[in-house]
Amino acid sequence: MEVASFAEIEDEFTARTKKIVWCSVATVDRQGRPRTRVLHPIWEGATGYIATGRSSFKAKHLANKPYVSLMYWHPDLEHGLAGAQLVYVEARTEWLDDPADRRRIWDLYKNTPPPVGYDPAIVPAWKDGPDSEDFGVLRLTPWRIELTGIAAMAGQQPMVWRNQP
Repeated sequence: MEVASFAEIEDEFTARTKKIVWCSVATVDRQGRPRTRVLHPIWEGATGYIATGRSSFKAKHLANKPYVSLMYWHPDLEHGLAGAQLVYVEARTEWLDDPADRRRIWDLYKNTPPPVGYDPAIVPAWKDGPDSEDFGVLRLTPWRIELTGIAAMAGQQPMVWRNQP
């Protein structure tokens, strides 16, 4: 089921991403091959941020193709397999290099309660805080978000929001 605005799925999106926390993130290398890794985005509404290393393979992939595909999955076995929850996000990335942006996202991670928040200083390469050379902030601007689950296999429609600029 297509929804017209992010507001229609925001509460459920936020609940799922806060519950699941970690997601698989795929990029594409210069030879067109996909690569996935597990990352920990933090969300403000429909905009996500990832604190990550600037010298990673991911950074090299994004220099060529600045797009990612994210997938959150939680089995939610309290409600049986049919309760499994999925979130798919397709997004464009952009490095935030302004020191004020880097400080703001550092503080957002540090001041958000666990499990979503954490102190980024636990990463050895970021010992100098948001001014650390390897500390990077990726902004995620989704063009598509889908909330679905195993129940969709039984005919329940996923909720899909498309960001129309």
